Amino acid sequence: MFEGAKLILFLGRDLLVLRRDHTPGIPWQGYLDLPGGGREGAGSAEACALRETREEVGLSLEPGDLRWRRYYTAPRPVWFFAAWLPPERARGVIFGNEGLGWGLMAPEDYIDHAEAIPHFTDRVRAVLDEGPSPPRRA
Repeated sequence: MFEGAKLILFLGRDLLVLRRDHTPGIPWQGYLDLPGGGREGAGSAEACALRETREEVGLSLEPGDLRWRRYYTAPRPVWFFAAWLPPERARGVIFGNEGLGWGLMAPEDYIDHAEAIPHFTDRVRAVLDEGPSPPRRA
């Protein structure tokens, strides 16, 4: 059983991140987040990650784009996926109505950022260590 799914999405060499808003009651207000969210109905984890990404940043991905996956039970049972898309796909980002904005950053910068959700930095590090390699920085 899982509560939601997140996508570690590389556009070229960079990681797509979202800035969480300050809505009362949401965790990690104002922090740097990754696309994804809660499960709806009996949908699969893959469907959840793809739906949330489309809603939050307007990018449609296929299940085959998800090239890394891992299930984490803490702090909540959530699936994490990773996908690598060409950098020009960033032109197709249409920011949704959740959060304060979006941006691209080097994954290493996200890992070291004081405003990154702490346990998400561990997930990004795992992708860098285990997943298919994104293009290297010059």
